[in-house]
Amino acid sequence: MKNRAGRAKAPRPAGEGLHMRLAPMRFKEFTWPHNPEVYTVEYRRRVAVHQVPFGPCVMQELGEAYRVLKGEGVFAGSNAYAQFKKLAEVFRSEGPGMLIHPVWQIERAYFISLEAAEEPLPDFVRYRFEFWEDRGGYGGGLKAAAENDGSPAGTSPLQNTRVHTVRKGDTLWGIARQYGVDLTALVRANPQVKNPNLIYPGEAVKIP
Repeated sequence: MKNRAGRAKAPRPAGEGLHMRLAPMRFKEFTWPHNPEVYTVEYRRRVAVHQVPFGPCVMQELGEAYRVLKGEGVFAGSNAYAQFKKLAEVFRSEGPGMLIHPVWQIERAYFISLEAAEEPLPDFVRYRFEFWEDRGGYGGGLKAAAENDGSPAGTSPLQNTRVHTVRKGDTLWGIARQYGVDLTALVRANPQVKNPNLIYPGEAVKIP
């Protein structure tokens, strides 16, 4: 095929202009009526920096940390604010949950932040959100969630597991003392913690 100038047009790639139909995003009991417009998946690596006396800094790799899923979307229509309030109620519920993402793998995650991102309009809410992957949730929980397809009726081995979310100033010794467990058993139950002397806010520590 040629255009008016007589030049051949480049063939259109197969599938161009077509939209892949994606499954709806879900977290706990909330299902998005429309998938968010933007997703950002951030991979993190933990690195400790040591200052050598009278010398340069030395970096020590401590392994991969949790992933961060951020996004932005809109609720539109007469029930826009009702949808946002439902999502806010899910945010207020404590503890991690299964995040069923339309593109990425199923993840056990914590709902970290939710915000309305612009001036309110009568039937339109733009929002932003952030989830942190629970690296301690891979002990069979994801497989169970995949088999149950996110249904609340499904059960997971992690439902009976206590999880402590690390806060600023926490140590494994202090967490073990708080829950009355042996420090060695706590370290053994959390193989994702590469260095027991270094834990970070937001990490999930399983209590044996």
